[in-house]
Amino acid sequence: MNKKTVKDIEVAGKKVLVRCDFNVPLDENGHITDENRIVGALPTIKYLIGNNAKVILCSHLGRPKGTFNMKYSLSPVAARLSEKLGIEVKMAADVIGDSAKSLTAALQDGGVVLLENVRFHAEEEKNDPAFARQLANLAEIFVNDAFGTAHRAHASTTGVADYLPAVCGFLIQKEIEIMGGALANPARPFAAILGGAKVSDKIGVIENLLDKVDTLIIGGGMAYTFMRAKGYGIGKSICEEDKTALAAELLKKAEVKGVKLLLPVDTVVAAEFKADAESKTVPSDSLPEEWMGLDIGEKTIALFSDALKDAKTVIWNGPMGVFEFEKFAIGTKKIAEAVANVNGTTIIGGGDSAAAVERLGFAPKMTHISTGGGASLEYLEGIVLPGIACLNDK
Repeated sequence: MNKKTVKDIEVAGKKVLVRCDFNVPLDENGHITDENRIVGALPTIKYLIGNNAKVILCSHLGRPKGTFNMKYSLSPVAARLSEKLGIEVKMAADVIGDSAKSLTAALQDGGVVLLENVRFHAEEEKNDPAFARQLANLAEIFVNDAFGTAHRAHASTTGVADYLPAVCGFLIQKEIEIMGGALANPARPFAAILGGAKVSDKIGVIENLLDKVDTLIIGGGMAYTFMRAKGYGIGKSICEEDKTALAAELLKKAEVKGVKLLLPVDTVVAAEFKADAESKTVPSDSLPEEWMGLDIGEKTIALFSDALKDAKTVIWNGPMGVFEFEKFAIGTKKIAEAVANVNGTTIIGGGDSAAAVERLGFAPKMTHISTGGGASLEYLEGIVLPGIACLNDK
């Protein structure tokens, strides 16, 4: 990895602005329901505190649309961070106003301040230079540790890097080393599993991965567009009709490149899109007309699991079926299990797959669970993420 990290610069006695991803889910009473993102930020924050930096944290939460809407305040995060760090994290009442200025000016070595939600300012998402400069004026060093927003060129993710030395924190470092390493120089056989509803979301990912993988496994709703491209009857299953020609092209490309592209061989179909819908398993090439596919069948689970047995690198992004419905979550569960049993590097590319793996208890068995949904996808596509590109090279 050729980007500088917090360990490559002197932080003692310096004011360090750290862009974190504290975009945590809150219930109606403002209680945090999942603190994974807070836990993920702790190593970088603890390192800075331990090395006597004056720590200024900033993040967005939700979509307040550029106004001070206290429903999206970061104060619950400040309270939780104080508990986890065992020191008081002071909460600023604003982002670049009097409160932020006085609290950051009064910071002692090893002290921590959390600025209010950066998206309370419309200038944040516009990457407004004047706003970025005011944010940068609070500090002497910028650390980006928010991989989840690294694909966005916002004031707090890239703009401030124009005015301060910029390095990455441990979370982004891990993402670049593990995901980047897998894409650049994977241990083989290298398999990728792609699921989720739409092919259109993953076109770039498929094209990039076809140049790199030995096996590409396709499940979830997007598989029906490929089945349609092969001339199969897919009943009432989700299908992007305007993407069937592209799917056919991708199937051809895989063949030319010698990539083993696997599609479901049997499908669990339901009479309607409901948690308790009547269901049965049928061969994938002939789904009954009035039924829709909601999960992969047992033969497909066996086929996919078998293809992962000897893999040395596996990347998985997207569920195999409608895993929100218990009845149609079996495919996703079984594939999660197969990935967990892989004797090699296993990477879960954010979003729904990360949620599924966490929920099913397989998280500890995975090498890496990416913290970014959209950012992970763009990274897998081979797109340069602005929030990483702006950091100083070693």
